[in-house]
Amino acid sequence: MLPAELFHPGSVAVVGASRNPEKVGNGVFANLVQAGFPGKIYGVNPAGGELFGHPLYPSIDAIPGAVDLGVFVVPPATVLEGIPRLAAKGMRAGIVISAGFKEIGGAGVALERSLREAAASAGVRVLGPNCLGLIDTHASLNVSFSRGTPPRGFISFFSQSGALCTAVLDWAIGRNVGFSKFVSLGNKADVSESDILEFLADDPSTRVILGYVESIDDGRRFLRAARNVTPRKPVIVVKAGSTAAGARAASSHTGSLAGSDRAYAAAFRQGGVLRAGTLEDLFDLALGFSMQPLPRGDRLLIVTNAGGPGILAADTASLLGIPLAGVSASLRERILPALPPTASLANPVDIIGDARADRYRTVLSALRDEPSVDAVLVLLTPQAMTEPEETARATVSLLAGSGKTVFASFLGEATVASSRRILSDGGVPNYPVPERAVRTLSAMLRYSRIRAAGGPGEEEPPSIRPENAERLVSCALAAGRRALGEEESRGILEAYGFTFPRHAFADTSAAAVAAYRAMGCASAVMKIVSPQILHKTDVGGVRLGLRGEEDVARAFMEITSSVRRLAPSAWIAGVSIQEMVTGGRELIVGMSRDPQFGPLLMFGLGGIYVEVLKDVSFRVAPVSRRDAEEMVREIRAWPLLAAYRGREPADEEAIVESLIRVSRLSCDFPEIQELDINPLLVLSKGKGIRAIDCRMTIAEAP
Repeated sequence: MLPAELFHPGSVAVVGASRNPEKVGNGVFANLVQAGFPGKIYGVNPAGGELFGHPLYPSIDAIPGAVDLGVFVVPPATVLEGIPRLAAKGMRAGIVISAGFKEIGGAGVALERSLREAAASAGVRVLGPNCLGLIDTHASLNVSFSRGTPPRGFISFFSQSGALCTAVLDWAIGRNVGFSKFVSLGNKADVSESDILEFLADDPSTRVILGYVESIDDGRRFLRAARNVTPRKPVIVVKAGSTAAGARAASSHTGSLAGSDRAYAAAFRQGGVLRAGTLEDLFDLALGFSMQPLPRGDRLLIVTNAGGPGILAADTASLLGIPLAGVSASLRERILPALPPTASLANPVDIIGDARADRYRTVLSALRDEPSVDAVLVLLTPQAMTEPEETARATVSLLAGSGKTVFASFLGEATVASSRRILSDGGVPNYPVPERAVRTLSAMLRYSRIRAAGGPGEEEPPSIRPENAERLVSCALAAGRRALGEEESRGILEAYGFTFPRHAFADTSAAAVAAYRAMGCASAVMKIVSPQILHKTDVGGVRLGLRGEEDVARAFMEITSSVRRLAPSAWIAGVSIQEMVTGGRELIVGMSRDPQFGPLLMFGLGGIYVEVLKDVSFRVAPVSRRDAEEMVREIRAWPLLAAYRGREPADEEAIVESLIRVSRLSCDFPEIQELDINPLLVLSKGKGIRAIDCRMTIAEAP
C-alpha cells in the first residue's frame, strides 16, 4: 500500500533545488512554490542561499524539521546516499526524477537495483526513477518539471512516459479540463501502475482514471487491481508496444519488456479496462467520462442542421451497434410546428441549414424529458444563418443536468471556437467530428455493461482428479523430458474431465491390425506417435476413414514411410489407432504462459487451418463462466456453432466447460508451459465434446 504522504505530505524536501533556471531542479522547486503548497518546503543545495523566498540548506542533515516527501533531482549516486538520510528525518515516500538508471542498461541496471534495495531497507516507497514527477491539484502539490498546473478536477492520469504526461497536461490546461492527479511512473523501480490503481480506487478526488503503459511487470496483480476499481470508476488505458517495432522501442525507452499484446488485450477486457487505441481516443474518452453521466440506455438521437454530418454519425452508430432512437409521436407533435416543411423528422432529425438558435432550442427542449431517448448528439455546421454561441448556450441550459448523456460536434474552427468554450464550461463535451462523439458514447455504453455485470467469480469444474495428473507430470519431469507423449497428455486431460474416442497404441503393422480388430469400430484414424513431431499432417502422419484391416495395415506402412522420408531425424515410437468420430465441428483450446500475466487461454476454430485463419480469442486464467462464454462468442466464426441450414447447434455449454477445465488445470500445474487440444470436436447440443489430439510441454515450476 502506498503511504498517504506521496500525495498528501505535510512537508517536502527537494534535493537538487537549483537557482539556475536551466536546471530541472529549478523547475521542480518553482512548481512546488507556485502551486501554493501549504506545508513546509525545504530545498537542498550545497551552495546554500535562497530560492523563491525559501532558504536552501547545504545538506540533508541541515534540514531543521521532519520531511514527509523527498524529491531527488541529483545524480544517481547522490540519490542512493540521500534516501537513508531523508528516511532518518521521517520520509516515507520519495520521488526520483533523476535519470541514469535501468534505461541506460549496464551499470544503470545495477544502480536501479541498489536504489530499490536502499528504499526497501529504509521503509520508503519510491516513484521513478527517470520520471517527470507528480501533481495532486487537491493537495496544491506540484513536484514535477512540467509547465504549469492543470485546473482542479476529478480525472487522474498515470504514465510510464513523462513526455506524455506533459502533453496531456498541456491539453488539459488548453481545454480547461480539470485533473486530480498526474503520476509519472518512469522506470518503476518500486511504485508501479498497480500501486497507483490500488490507491486511486479509494481516492475520493478521483472519478476517472487514465493511463499510458508500455509494460506491466506483475500482470496478475494489475488484473486484480483493475477488477477492484472498474466496478466503481472507469479505467482507460493506452497500451504502447502493440507491434514488434513498438515493443522494441518500449524496451529501449524504459528497459522493460512490452510483453504479448494479446495477453494485455485479454487482461484489459477481463479487468474491465477500456483500451484507447490512440492518444486522441484517450482525450475523447476523458472528456466524455468526466463531463457526462453514464447513459441510462443505448437509444441515441441526433439533431443536425446538415445532412452529411448526421449521416456520418448514424453510420458510425450502426457500425458500433448503437441503435438510433425512434421519433415518438409525442416528440414529433412538440417539434413539428417549429420546423420548416423541408425538415426531416427521422433520426437524424435534420432541422435544415438555416436553423437559428431558437429552432435548436425548441427541439432540445422537447428532448429534455423525452423518455424514448437516452443520449443526444447535437451537430452544427457554421452557415450564414447559424448562431453557434446561442445554440451552445441552449444546449447547455436545456440538456446539461437532464440525466441524458449529451455530446456536441460543432464542426469548423474559427466560427465555432467561442461556442466550443461555452459548451465545455457548461459540461457538454464537443468533438471536432461527429464520429468521435459516437465512439465515445460506445465506450461509455461498454463501461455501463461492465459495471452492471459485477465481479467475475472463478468457476470450479466438477469431477477432476488432480492427483492423477500430478503423477504423470512428476514422472515426466523426473525423466528429464520437456515434451509429453500423446498418452501422457491424454492422461492429464482425462484427469480433468476430458473424454477421448477409444484408442490404442501400436508399434508394428500387426499390432495396429489387432488393435483395430479389438476396438470393433466402423471407422478409425491412424496418427504417428513421435516426440519430435508436433504437426502430424505436415509429414504425412495422419490417415482418416480406415474401414478394414487391409486399410489399417496399408496406413501403417504409408505413415511410417512418409515420416522417415520427410522427417528423417524423428524417432518413430509407433502409431495411435483411434475410433473416428464424425459430424462435429473442429475447435482448438490451448494454453501458453505469458511472462507478465501467467497462463493465457486460447479458443478458436481448430484443425489444420488454425494458424492460417487465426480466428481465436484469449483470456488470462483463471477464467469465470462469463469469461469463457465471451471467448466462445468473440471469434468471427461463432455463428457456425449455431444452427444453420438444417445443422443442429453445437454444444456450447460443453465448450465453456472445457475452457473452465483447462483454466483450472493451468492454474493447478504451473509446470505445464504449453497445451494444445487440436482438434477438439464439439458435437451437437447435449452430446458434449471429444478431444481428438493433444500435446503438452512442461518445465520445472518457477
